[in-house]
Amino acid sequence: MGLFNKIKEGLKKTRNAVVGQIDSMLKSFTKIDEDLFEELEELLVMGDVGVTTAQDICDKLRVKVKETGTTNPDEIHTLLEQVVTDILTGGQEMNLSTKPSVILVIGVNGVGKTTTIGKMANRYKNEGKKVLLAAADTFRAAAIDQLQIWADRSGCDIVKQNEGSDPAAVVYDAISAAKARNSDIIIADTAGRLHNKKHLMDELAKINRIIDRELPDADKEVLLVLDATTGQNAVSQVEHFKAATGITGIVLTKLDGTAKGGIVLAIKNALDVPVKFIGVGEQIDDLQPFEPEEFSKALFDFNE
Repeated sequence: MGLFNKIKEGLKKTRNAVVGQIDSMLKSFTKIDEDLFEELEELLVMGDVGVTTAQDICDKLRVKVKETGTTNPDEIHTLLEQVVTDILTGGQEMNLSTKPSVILVIGVNGVGKTTTIGKMANRYKNEGKKVLLAAADTFRAAAIDQLQIWADRSGCDIVKQNEGSDPAAVVYDAISAAKARNSDIIIADTAGRLHNKKHLMDELAKINRIIDRELPDADKEVLLVLDATTGQNAVSQVEHFKAATGITGIVLTKLDGTAKGGIVLAIKNALDVPVKFIGVGEQIDDLQPFEPEEFSKALFDFNE
C-alpha cells in the first residue's frame, strides 16, 4: 500500500463521519449563503474541530469564495480542502540537523508513547541514522522492557538503568554514550505523566536542564504523544503540556481507530502546535511524517 493510500485508509472513519456529512449537506444547497456556512460550522464542531477553529475555517472559506467568485456549493469541497491545508501547514518538519540531536518524547500513559518511539527509531535507522534510545521512563519496569524489545527489533542502541532510577541520570548517560558512539539521534522515553502531577513535571524540567547543559547547541524536539480517540481532551492535554514543557510538536496516534481526526485542526489552529507524525495503523511503518497537503487530500478523497 502506498503512502497516500495508507493515510487515506487511516482517515477512513473520520472521512466517513465528518466529511461525509459535509458532502451530504453541500448537496442539499443550491447556492452559497449564510445558511450553508452555519450548517458547515456546526458539522465541523461536531467533528471535533472545535468551536474557534470551525469559525476560523468558515471565515477563511468566505474569503476564498469571494476571491474566486465561486457560486456553486459543489465547489466548496475543493476550497475547504485548500483552507484545511493552509491551516495545517507550517512547522511540521523535524529539526534534527546537529549531531547528536535529541527527541524527548512525553505524554500520559496509554497513548502509545513507547511504541511510537520504537517506530520512530526504526524509521530513522532505515534512513541511515545511528539512533540511541534512552529508557528514562524508570517508573515502570514494563516500559524499560518494552523499549528494549523495540531497540532489538530496530537494531538501535539503548541506554537503561534499573526501575526506580533517576530518569535524568539515564538521559545523562545516554548523552555520554551518544557522544562516544557518534550517534546521530537520541530518542528519550519519559514516564507517562499527567499534566497535573507537579513532581513529574519538575522531573521533566530536570531532564531538559541536563540536555541543555550537556548538549547546549543540539537541536531538540519535544514531542507530545496524543491518542486521537480522546478528541477534544487532547486539546486540553496540549494546553497543559505546552505551558509546562515548551513542546515543539505532536505525534497523533490511533488515527485509524477514530472518527475524531478533526482534532488535528484544533491543535494546530487554536494552539499553534504543529503535528509532526501521525499513526495510522499497527505496523512498524504505520507512523508517518505529517504532510498537510497529503492529509487534506486523503481526508476529502472519496474515490475508492
